[in-house]
Amino acid sequence: MPTGHTMMAMSLDGFVARKNHTLDWLMKLDTEGEEHGFADFQESIDVIVMGTGSFRTVLGFGEWPYQKPAVVLSSTMREDDIPDHIKGKVEFSQLSPEALMSQLGERGISRVYVDGGAIIRSFLHAGHIADMRVAVAPVLIGDGIRMFGELTKDIDLFLEEVSQFKSGLVQMRYRVI
Repeated sequence: MPTGHTMMAMSLDGFVARKNHTLDWLMKLDTEGEEHGFADFQESIDVIVMGTGSFRTVLGFGEWPYQKPAVVLSSTMREDDIPDHIKGKVEFSQLSPEALMSQLGERGISRVYVDGGAIIRSFLHAGHIADMRVAVAPVLIGDGIRMFGELTKDIDLFLEEVSQFKSGLVQMRYRVI
């Protein structure tokens, strides 16, 4: 079975995006010259799994930032919703986390980048996240999409590493135990 891994940024008050999925609060940070490990993280994974909101947000960046294939979990989007410039790089699925991870395993995939607040929560609840990298931005936005919502059980974590950056970002790497 593949393992799920996350690398997300959140505001100090725990939001990954505004309610309209914008990241303006994160983009205004001056991170020039900082190495947050995103390129190495991307290199370490085989496929990206994200939700509709994250997919639409990434499409808004203009250029598709991923080299690896992506699976978008959506019950509403269809193949016609994939822009021409990323056809063949993105597919849609309506599978549960368990079923998707099983299918990805059958395809020879071992490491999955799980991206987006709701998708991360669903994979955490299903026990399919092995580790998380969480960057906390020095900003309070007051409202938005929470990184972690209500849980039906505790999810214990072990802090493996903490890095501090000039921009004020603090990145923590946790192993799910």
